[in-house]
Amino acid sequence: MTTVTAPAAVPARARTSPFSGVNPTFVRYELRRRFNRQTTIFTLLLPAVLYLALFRTAPAHGTLPHGNFAAWMMIGLAVYGAAMAATSSAATISVERSAGWMRTIALSPLAPPGYLLVKVVCSVVMAAVPVAIVGVLGALTGAHTSTEVWVTSLLVAWLGAAVFAALGIAMGLVMKPEVVMHMPGLTMTALAFLGNLFIPLSGTMLEISRYTPMYGVSTLARYWLTDGYTFSGEHSSLAGAVFNIAAWFAGFSFMAIRRFAKSTGRN
Repeated sequence: MTTVTAPAAVPARARTSPFSGVNPTFVRYELRRRFNRQTTIFTLLLPAVLYLALFRTAPAHGTLPHGNFAAWMMIGLAVYGAAMAATSSAATISVERSAGWMRTIALSPLAPPGYLLVKVVCSVVMAAVPVAIVGVLGALTGAHTSTEVWVTSLLVAWLGAAVFAALGIAMGLVMKPEVVMHMPGLTMTALAFLGNLFIPLSGTMLEISRYTPMYGVSTLARYWLTDGYTFSGEHSSLAGAVFNIAAWFAGFSFMAIRRFAKSTGRN
């Protein structure tokens, strides 16, 4: 009689740290997979084309205290491009899950928070590409603001990609590959309109916008350009923007960690 031996489980001591299994080799592997030709071209072209189409469409009324409308649009498209790049991980994660890669990870020391950390870091690194491209286009097309505002705003737009990286991970762990291929782009575009990125919002639409994921990042990124005021004179709280970012990042991260734990049998 033949005895079948199950694969040995990873010893409990190997997973004592929430970030067990995180190492440079895994990070390099993830970065190589993310920077493929198709994804890189898409993240370069889309925000650049949108910026060139929208940067001259300034509202008929209202002014900005520390720059012009082209700078306002440049920052918004930097946030959008970073979010698109960050959520592009959803498709590869979904394919990994369907191919059984999660079962292999379950036998490794990689803990759920460590998995989230590596995926988020790699997504944020990739998000630097569209932010840099939009920043250069802004400089070439008349976006005007101080150097301090320019650097601070684009830095916030870049680092804010962490929120959407967590969302992309959660989407990839929940959805099937044939569905998730189309969801990040549609979701980010809808959130961009609701988050005050493309068109200056006011009144009821602005109030709705305050509770959406992109509102916090876009408001914080533009805060030093606008002093927190919209073109219609309404004010946005700096503390409210920070709370929005923290709340959505925590929610998306919790969802991603729970789904990863379930996918690998580590409930």
